[in-house]
Parts: sequence; C-alpha cells; structure tokens
Amino acid sequence: MKLRVFIIVLMAWPMLSQAQKLLVKSGVAQANITPPVGCRLAGHFYEIISTGIHDSLWAKAIVLQQGKEKYAFVFCDLIGITADISSKARTMASEQTLIPISHIIVAATHSHTGPLFYGFQRNYFHDKALQKGEDTHEKNDYPTFLEKQIVRAVVNANAHMNTVVMEVLVDTQNFSHNRRYYMKDGTVMFNPGPLNPNIVSPAGPVDPDVEMLLVCDAKSGKALSGLTVFGMHADCVGGTEIGADYPYYLEQSLKKHFGKNYFSAFGLGPCGDVNHIDVTKDLPIYDSVYPQQFGKALASTVIDNVSKMKKVKAPALAMLSQKVSLPLQVPSQQQVDSARIIINGLYEAKETGAYVKNAGGEAGDFLKRVEMSKYLNLSQRKQTIEEEVQVFRIDNETAIVGVPGEIFAALGLAIKKASPFKNTIVITVCNNRTSYIPTRKAFAEGSYEVTNSIVMPGSGEMLVDAAVDLLRKLKPAQQ
Repeated sequence: MKLRVFIIVLMAWPMLSQAQKLLVKSGVAQANITPPVGCRLAGHFYEIISTGIHDSLWAKAIVLQQGKEKYAFVFCDLIGITADISSKARTMASEQTLIPISHIIVAATHSHTGPLFYGFQRNYFHDKALQKGEDTHEKNDYPTFLEKQIVRAVVNANAHMNTVVMEVLVDTQNFSHNRRYYMKDGTVMFNPGPLNPNIVSPAGPVDPDVEMLLVCDAKSGKALSGLTVFGMHADCVGGTEIGADYPYYLEQSLKKHFGKNYFSAFGLGPCGDVNHIDVTKDLPIYDSVYPQQFGKALASTVIDNVSKMKKVKAPALAMLSQKVSLPLQVPSQQQVDSARIIINGLYEAKETGAYVKNAGGEAGDFLKRVEMSKYLNLSQRKQTIEEEVQVFRIDNETAIVGVPGEIFAALGLAIKKASPFKNTIVITVCNNRTSYIPTRKAFAEGSYEVTNSIVMPGSGEMLVDAAVDLLRKLKPAQQ
C-alpha cells in the first residue's frame, strides 16, 4: 500500500512542477522622493531654484517572481541616477530582500524639473554657497535620502506579492522629433529654432514605439500595474515647480481608465537626441500644456489598444547582465586650466535671462559653458568608466534591455533590429547617467550632445553589442 501511494505521488509531481513554473507573482510599491522646495533644479547649465511643487516625485518599484527567482525594477522621477547611489541602493535592497543585485535595475525618467543633487554644476553651486557660510538650497542629504527611499520601495513591493498574468503592447506615437538638424551651411545643429529657413532635414531618427508591460490579477483579470516605455525627453514644461513632467499625466490618465489603485511606472526609451519640439511650427519651447498633451496622448495609445495586448502565455523570466568598460575623453591640462577660468566668468555673468532663452539652442555662451563644464568633470575622472547592461526576458517573444546614459535613438533601434526577440523594449538612464552617448556618425557631426558627451566615439556601439549578445544568450530555443 505504501509503495502504491509513493508511486502515485511521484507521478503527480511533474504536473505540479510544470504549473508552478508558469506561475508569476508581482508586487509594487512607491516611495516619495520629492526634495524640499528651494532646492536647485536639474537639467540646466545655470542655477534654477524651485519655488513650489506641481506634483510629487516618486521611486516606483515593480518586483516580479517566477519560481525562486525575483527581479526588481525601480523608476525614479529624476533627471538621472549616479552609479554610486544606484550601487548602494541595489546592495541594500538585495540584503533586505535576497533579490540578487544583478536582478535589480534602478532607472531615471529624466525629468528636468527634479532636484540637482550630483555632478559638476551641483558641486560648483554648493561649494560657492558654502564659501558664504551655508547652502540654503540643500536642506537635506538628498543622495542618502534617495537611497533609503529606493530601498523602501523595493522592500515594500517584495512584501506584497500577488499571483498575476502579464500582457504586452507595442504601438506607436508620432509627436516626438529628432532635435538635431542638417543645416544649409553643412553643419548639424541642436534645436535650431522654429521655422528656421536654414534647416534641411533631421540628422537622425526617432523611435516611435510606445511599449507597455501590463500586470493583471490572475483571478479577476483586473489591471494592477504597468510599465509604459517611450523615447522622448521629459523636458516639456520648464519653469521652477518640481514635477515629473509628462509621465505624471500619463499616470493620471491611466488611473482614470484602469482605476485609482492602478500603479503606473514609466521607463525612458532611447532619446538622447529626441524631444518634443516641432520646428515646423512657431510654438514656444516650454509650455504648461505640453506635459498634459503628451501624457494623455501616450495613455490614449495604451487605452485604445487594450484589446490588442498579447497575453504572456508561457512566461520564462530570466535576467543576464554584463559590465562594459567605456573609454572616456581625456582633456589636456591646458583645456582644464582654461575651463576653470572661463567657467567662473560664465557663471558670474548676470545675463541669466539670456541663458534661459538659450537653454533650447546653441546661441551665446551656452555651448562654451557645456564644453568647459565637461572638461572640469573629466578632470576628476579616470580614463574609463564601467557601465552595466542588463537584459530581462519575459517570454520567448519579449525582452527588456536596460542601458546606462542617454543613448541616441539610432542606437536603441540598432538593438531592436539585431535582437532575436519579436518585442525588444529598451530603457535608458539605468543605474547611471553617463550624460549623452551618441552614435559614431553623430560624433563626427558635432553639436550640443557631442559637446556634452564624456565618452569616446564608439561607446554607444559597444553598449549595443553587449545588449545584443545578452539577448541572444537569453533567447530560448523554439519549442
């Protein structure tokens, strides 16, 4: 009798195991990362002080689990994240959840109305304030606060897991624009201004894909959370109020459709050379209506195509990562010395209004300020920087790629073209914001993004190669 029972149990085990293999759980949580009003705002080459809060900034965590393996994605409403901060946060989150560090991605949405808390500009203004006694614009240790909030979001998401099913959508939008243009004089210019008669054509592509991973309750089918990915700079509103830009309105619109408890995360697609400015129309660069317009349009793309979403029937979650050593530019000592002299003169100038006007173009001292800041930044770095590329497999058809920095749209498209997966979602500014990462072609053409880049030509292609290699390794054999 015992023998028969043993045989029956042994035969039933493979069936239970197979069902368990397909089971996916997910948890979400967010932590407020809004800085105090009066902090400096990021994304500019002059000092801007925040005067209020339009909407709160968040670190939003999504944890996915299949079997014993877990994966965490954190999306922060910030212009960027540093390798130091993301490394500390990932390590602490791993210690508290046992999720492997290599299974955790910390990304930034690239909002230009978040705090300035790292980099050359921050250090310059902070040190200058301390020379006068105190820095009243840094009321807290924001990096340490940010690390703790990222960890809190991951820990809380990990503590509240539910059985889910996933769906994937890939559609397109057409309101983004490559901001680099060929001009009649043979040069390439960044944001040359509306209705500029010297424009010939865009100097690069855009990635029009709107991609979404929707997570639904396994029993009811109700949408619980989602990750929307789109490649366009979150720099539409300008002004001095803290906020998340268009991802905020994307969230609000999705909540109206899916319910007030719906959890909306946003990942920035490849858009180092892409923004919202349509040079064929005489419109202002910034406007308070733009974030609403673009956020609602993205939400409509998702909502209008809910019926087209493809259910992930055979999830096969897995992740691989690879470190890539990117060579950095090396300024001469003369360039560094000159930069120290010139940058002080530029920052001391009292033409603040002109700098605001030039924020979207290359007139006046804008490019000189960018160039001098880069030299001083590079003078404090080594000759290489180690970056991480991560690839997350959802199933046989869909994968997510996480890359550092602001890669150009053409690089993201190259990853998608070479990927063995039908759907390849590329998220940028992951774990570190290495400034701009242009294509080799763009490096030869110059202009703002190239002037502001700290990596050597070919670095972007190195990231593409690493991503494609990982994608091929993760692609399961066809059944």
